[in-house]
Amino acid sequence: MNGFVIPYHLLNGGIWGVSLILHYVMNYNVALVFICLNAPIFLAASFYDKAYFVNGMAGVVISSTVIDLLKPFQTLIHLPVLYSVLIGGTLIGIGVGCMLKEHISPGGMDLLALIIAKVFSVNVGIIILDIDAIIILTGILILKDASLLYSMLIIGIVGTMASLITGIRNVNIYV
Repeated sequence: MNGFVIPYHLLNGGIWGVSLILHYVMNYNVALVFICLNAPIFLAASFYDKAYFVNGMAGVVISSTVIDLLKPFQTLIHLPVLYSVLIGGTLIGIGVGCMLKEHISPGGMDLLALIIAKVFSVNVGIIILDIDAIIILTGILILKDASLLYSMLIIGIVGTMASLITGIRNVNIYV
């Protein structure tokens, strides 16, 4: 996110997207806002399923720590916006996919979507896509920047990569 999304004032989905909107509008620390916004969701999840809570907290701590540690990348990488979107979306998608494959929720919106999907028997991917689209459209309205439409591409790439990674079963290599 620091190398490819934030330098262009783009958004990601979920709580990261909301955190980025607050960062762009009020200059709040992205990782700190991410933790604060996730707290009530994870608290609610702790009543629903303890495993969701524990794995989700691990994901939040890991994600926010890495984002904060890699903050210097915001000024190191200078690519055209489309390349940034393609590379950034792919890398974020790989990270999200690896976390989801280990049953670690990378953020509260994903966790909330998992719970909603279980309660209402709806596809979790549809819920996440809808939530992410609402966040991006809200960001476009608040920030009044049409270039945020690139953020929709990021969400598509992240979702595709995460789906590919979570869909991969154990691969055996014989030599």
